[in-house]
Amino acid sequence: MKITLGLGCDRNTPATTIEQCIAEALALCGGRFSDVWAAASIDLKANETGLLHVIEAHRWPCLFYPAVALAAVDVPNPSETVRQYTGTPSVSEAAALLAANADATHLIIEKHKLRGPDGRNATVSIARIPE
Repeated sequence: MKITLGLGCDRNTPATTIEQCIAEALALCGGRFSDVWAAASIDLKANETGLLHVIEAHRWPCLFYPAVALAAVDVPNPSETVRQYTGTPSVSEAAALLAANADATHLIIEKHKLRGPDGRNATVSIARIPE
């Protein structure tokens, strides 16, 4: 299975919370870390330390998209709260789909959320790359 991860998180979310959120999402779909072809997020997160640490630790290619590109993607779970903060109604779902070059039918994990012990949130969506 070749998949992409769409990642979202609060500012300064620790790498451990992001890693745990990814592990939980992969477990839900029977995926493995080695199945991940790329990770993606919004360009606002391009300097997010915890996120970059996880991506680099796994040596995943990483794609960052502007809000306007993410906002153009049809997703099952748009959020007005996310739109207020980022300018797009979806980060994780839209980023996963853009990275996979796929439509919403290829989304195998929708917006899996985890609140870490420090109260910071991470969100992971997983898309299957079409054959």
